[in-house]
Amino acid sequence: MIAPPKPPISVSIIAGNEAARIRRTLDSVAGWTSEIIVVLNDDVNDGTDRIAAEYGAKVFREPWKGYVGQINSALEKTGQPWILGLDADEVVSPALAAEIQAWFAAPEKLVPFAAFSFPRCSFYCGRWIRHGDWYPDRKTRLWRRGQGHWRGEDPHYKLVVNGRTGRLKNDLQHFTNESINQHLQKITRFSDEFVRQRQAAGRWPGFFDLAFRPGWRFLRAYFFRLGFLDGWPGYYIAWLNAFSTVTRYCKLCEVRLKLSRPDEDVAHH
Repeated sequence: MIAPPKPPISVSIIAGNEAARIRRTLDSVAGWTSEIIVVLNDDVNDGTDRIAAEYGAKVFREPWKGYVGQINSALEKTGQPWILGLDADEVVSPALAAEIQAWFAAPEKLVPFAAFSFPRCSFYCGRWIRHGDWYPDRKTRLWRRGQGHWRGEDPHYKLVVNGRTGRLKNDLQHFTNESINQHLQKITRFSDEFVRQRQAAGRWPGFFDLAFRPGWRFLRAYFFRLGFLDGWPGYYIAWLNAFSTVTRYCKLCEVRLKLSRPDEDVAHH
């Protein structure tokens, strides 16, 4: 029996040292997509390149150019009419893979669409998070060549699509922070980048940012978006959203204070 042709999809992945996680990502796409492109940071030394090669991926090493620059570089290396963009901690669920293949088995159904989005479900503190600010967390990650490109400010990026986006129903699985400590470390990195960007743009926090925004993040995630249904992890995520928000804006206040009192800093030293 002749196997049906694989959908004309290039998988595009950027990664650092991801030997502990990337195998399950590759497992989820290697059997049914036509091409896998993996762009690694040039300092990767944990064998991620060898694992990617096992799956037939085309592997490239490049200096880090920021998230947007790196992910667009990977996009430029793809060769198929459609691109599926993934992170090294994401897995295409069997149900989502089957849904995508069903669409491509009837090419006439694809004609009106430039891209497709699907919900992303995160695994955190021992459970799948299906409420609050983290779900459905819909991502547009499958698009037609030439009709989508990445934009944004590091560390956040978004696919900008020229055309109609269809909505798939099955989940992309996200194996996010493996521990609370790792999550806290990420907040530090992301808040530093937030401060750098806001400072460069001259955008300083106001009373609303400090007095209301953090509390609203908790209320929205835990009550209005039903985060309480995710047990104690949902409770913690809601508080962490509030904490990360107030941390970003208070760090920005700290920078502004230092800029306004440069002579005092020198005197104290």
